[in-house]
Amino acid sequence: MSRHGVRVRPARSGDRAFVLETARRLAEFGPPPWRTPEIVVTAESRVLHAFFDGTPGPGLALLIAETEAGERLGFEYLETLVDYFDQKPHGHVAELAVTREAEGRGAAGALLEAAEAWSRGLGYGSLTLNVFEGNRHARAVYEKRGFRPETIRCIKILG
Repeated sequence: MSRHGVRVRPARSGDRAFVLETARRLAEFGPPPWRTPEIVVTAESRVLHAFFDGTPGPGLALLIAETEAGERLGFEYLETLVDYFDQKPHGHVAELAVTREAEGRGAAGALLEAAEAWSRGLGYGSLTLNVFEGNRHARAVYEKRGFRPETIRCIKILG
């Protein structure tokens, strides 16, 4: 799949260091004060290590966005979830990050298109994602691509 000079392909073992380094950016955009950047990066890295160390099943995918010349721009980790309300499986963008240099170059859009294709290919009728409330840039990108808020998760820290 190619969009504006950006193609998306399945991740390979040689992408591990790039993916883990790029995942560190997920802590840069809006974690609330009770979530430290270290907690965010540790959690996201744990999932990615498990993907690279295991044998992913059909309900998981890790995709890489790159230029036609092979410059890696970003990644997304996709999983299958079951909807709370109708109990139907659907695609879920669990992680999506692009490098600082890739911002505005179409990598996120290409990854989201690939997520839609992956979800449709599995017969799913919807695709979900979560985003930190304070990550206004990502929220604007997602809304431009047709994503709409459905529920708002609230938290009260009891410590």
